[in-house]
Amino acid sequence: MGKSNVFDLLGPIMVGPSSSHTAGAVRLGGMARKILGEEPVQGKILLHGSFATTGKGHGTNLALVAGLIGMATDDERIPEALKIAEERGLNVCFETADLGDVHPNTVKFDLLGEHGSHVRVIGSSVGGGTIVIRQINDFQVEIRGDYPTLVILHQDLPGVVAQVTLLLSTVQINIARMLVSRKKKGAEALMVLETDQTIDNAVLDLLRKLPRIYQALAIEPL
Repeated sequence: MGKSNVFDLLGPIMVGPSSSHTAGAVRLGGMARKILGEEPVQGKILLHGSFATTGKGHGTNLALVAGLIGMATDDERIPEALKIAEERGLNVCFETADLGDVHPNTVKFDLLGEHGSHVRVIGSSVGGGTIVIRQINDFQVEIRGDYPTLVILHQDLPGVVAQVTLLLSTVQINIARMLVSRKKKGAEALMVLETDQTIDNAVLDLLRKLPRIYQALAIEPL
């Protein structure tokens, strides 16, 4: 058994009073930024449950924006995140919302990037700084940010998953976990693959050239 340290037992190094409302919120913002794939310039942030009712007192709004602009959980500038975001050209608004039967610490990001990318991301802070991304653009997912992750939008036809997994096998990338989500059979589907190795740009380019692949995004772990 490997050695444990105090941070394994107590949670992440962080600025703020609550691992769920602060550290987890920073990680949620950071993951939403990675999924957008570029610098965000506009964002609507919908707060659900305890994020909506007690989040401001815990600095959740600051932490979510801190993650969106690339700060880590221990960044001492988190209390100034809104000001820094404004200086960088990120316009953010907050609203409360009922997001349904989800964890109390749940948020929905609606983000626009500097080059026109648009994404909607729903995620939850589930305790101790741990997060789970639950939705990307209305596709059901489960991403925790612990592994290099591929997110691939593709046509929902037989053989598409096989061609992706074959390519990854050929370049010696091992799949740790995979989930395929679809809204309507035969339309678009979203493939999420957590891998043991980092996905470099050369592999990503090969994936994007495969038939019936619409988009492919590689997300580094948090």
